[in-house]
Amino acid sequence: MDILHLVDRLEDMINNSRAIPLTRNVVIDEDRFIEIIDQMRISIPDEIKKAQQLLAQRDRVLAQAQEEGNRTIQLAKQKAEEFAGRDAIVEAAQTRAEQIIAQSRVEAENIRTDADEYVMDALGTIEAELSRLLNQTRNGIAALGIEQDSRLQERAVEMESYPVDDPQDETL
Repeated sequence: MDILHLVDRLEDMINNSRAIPLTRNVVIDEDRFIEIIDQMRISIPDEIKKAQQLLAQRDRVLAQAQEEGNRTIQLAKQKAEEFAGRDAIVEAAQTRAEQIIAQSRVEAENIRTDADEYVMDALGTIEAELSRLLNQTRNGIAALGIEQDSRLQERAVEMESYPVDDPQDETL
């Protein structure tokens, strides 16, 4: 039986009892009053048990909610750390890629400069060798004292008309 219902019955009993004139006292049925009190004694432990069960259930629900909240927070922290780690890895990779590109550009420029120097040295050597051979050929012809026919003269003129490039000219 519900404890509040029993309290209501006691209140009704007092309200419906006969009043003693000139006092605030009432006459009540002792047996009915004791019966209601006994029912209250029986009901109170049940009500307390129910209340304790509800409190225990509430505590379990709160503990589960707290545990779930902690797990959710932990997962969120892990995800945030993963994303931060990924961002750091991506940033480090981008920085390394930029370093590699810059280093490659420097190396390419050095190779280009070395190749230009090599070509200039080779062309200078070839030019010097050709000039030496041309001088030797002219000296040989002059030493032989052979008169050149018109064809040889034309070739000599042609050879002299070839421009000799300046070794410093990089337009080659």
